[in-house]
Amino acid sequence: MSDPVVKSRFSGVGVRLATAIGMVLLCTAPFYVGGWIWAILVGILSSRMMYEWVRMADPDSGPLPLWIAISGLIIALIYAVQGLFIGTLIATVIVTFIAVIERVRRGPVFWKVVGLPYIIIPSALIIMLRGNEVGFATAGFTQLIFIILIVVASDVGAYFAGSQFGGPKLAPTLSPNKTWSGAIGGAAFAVLVAVLASFFIGLSPVFAVLLANPLTILSVLGDLLESTFKRRLGVKDTGTLLPGHGGLLDRLDSLMAAVVGGAILLHVFGHLWPIL
Repeated sequence: MSDPVVKSRFSGVGVRLATAIGMVLLCTAPFYVGGWIWAILVGILSSRMMYEWVRMADPDSGPLPLWIAISGLIIALIYAVQGLFIGTLIATVIVTFIAVIERVRRGPVFWKVVGLPYIIIPSALIIMLRGNEVGFATAGFTQLIFIILIVVASDVGAYFAGSQFGGPKLAPTLSPNKTWSGAIGGAAFAVLVAVLASFFIGLSPVFAVLLANPLTILSVLGDLLESTFKRRLGVKDTGTLLPGHGGLLDRLDSLMAAVVGGAILLHVFGHLWPIL
């Protein structure tokens, strides 16, 4: 007879796994091709995240705030796919300013518009990191897939370690389900995956571990940041799009933070990464 406690701990694994497989199947071909094809998919997914944010942060608004946010997002991502990060930043600043002007006449501003740069900048960096070169053995593919693998490994390790061992809470006021055992388990599994991945992408195992550690920390902080937003805005999940996960923002919050940090690290240390 199966242990009911163990069963309850891992009762959501099947749904979460099926959702993850679906996301992988959706993203594989565009991710391989890169360029505009990848940018279109990122644009669709980030538009959905923007929709979740506006509905969460400004539920009583009409369609105008959403159209402002998505229009600015699309313009910023068009700059990003061309490698024009300054254009992306300018577009982000302008659309955030417009959103502030639209919102200020109706009440408090900060928590309603902070989601625009929060979503636009990581989405643009995901496009720029991938680049326009097609194939597995390209800088964009290997570097971005490494970041994604570390985030996924950290999440998976934390889920199983936290479910199995429990213990003291990591940030009980922000995310009551997160534990120190989960954080440690996630970090350990991320390091293991980094070392294994290094043999396939032409990267020194030592350098892989050195990159994995800050990415793991950022992925946890990204999750806690989104939990802060949700707590401040009084919602449990950003949406119901993904079974077992909630909204798309709930699923990609860790990746968004890790991508920003990863882009900075690769900008500084990318010359140490040999591409096969």
